Amino acid sequence: MNEPNPFLDPARQQELYGHAFRLAGRTSALMRAKTSGHPVPETIVSLVQTHHAQPDRLGVVLDIGCGRGTSSLVIAEQLRPQRVVGLDAAPSLLAQARERAEELPDSTVDFVEGDFHDLPLPAGLCDVAVAAFCLYHSPQPKDVIAQIARVLAPGGLAVLVTKGLDSYPEMDQLVAAAGLDARADKHESLYTAAHSGNLADLAASSLDVIAVLDEEHTFAFDGHDHLAQYLATNPKYDLAPGLYGNPEALAATLHEFLPDQPLTTRSLITFVIAQPKGGSA
Repeated sequence: MNEPNPFLDPARQQELYGHAFRLAGRTSALMRAKTSGHPVPETIVSLVQTHHAQPDRLGVVLDIGCGRGTSSLVIAEQLRPQRVVGLDAAPSLLAQARERAEELPDSTVDFVEGDFHDLPLPAGLCDVAVAAFCLYHSPQPKDVIAQIARVLAPGGLAVLVTKGLDSYPEMDQLVAAAGLDARADKHESLYTAAHSGNLADLAASSLDVIAVLDEEHTFAFDGHDHLAQYLATNPKYDLAPGLYGNPEALAATLHEFLPDQPLTTRSLITFVIAQPKGGSA
């Protein structure tokens, strides 16, 4: 019997997102390795500018699954809507997002704790709703998309972002080869619920899809120490207790069992742009 998908297991959410530094460390290591692919927040901004009828006159922009607020702050700075609402279920991530927002002069960004299955916003409020790298945390992503459709204003725009099912396959192979997790390349993808192959169909359950953009992102880790910064809190792998959350110990284990060398891996990033059914963007 397969183990529960960590992204869909309520019992693991505190472990995954109870401490903002874990997500920050993993994200920082991944972004430091990135060698191709445009920054996702800037791509979101570009897609809104291209597909929204009035991108320079936006009212409320909702950033669902905002995490540490990276996309929310870029949206606020580059699109300059009247208000950005960042929503997430993890208090620790929201606390860091609020700290980061203090650096913005005259910030119009609010961060709200909430469940994306029941968005705490009135119907028709949002000119834009963004859901980036979060829909795969729902066992019923169509329910989340129905909520997005509910809060979008007429002429509003949704930008949904996810990853391919087979993201980072070379990393799976290395973890298995090192004996860190012999089944590393056999585990279910973390992105099963909402991935590049099904995102447009999920969106079409409540919205009209108007465009799909696929972009391959490539990451080059410069060696075991760099890679361990990412792997140490990756929930996909069944690491020994002394290794999970401990990049130094994980790096030492990698050095012990495999020659140190760079690792290049990849992920397909898919953007789906959609609007309320019967509307026009």
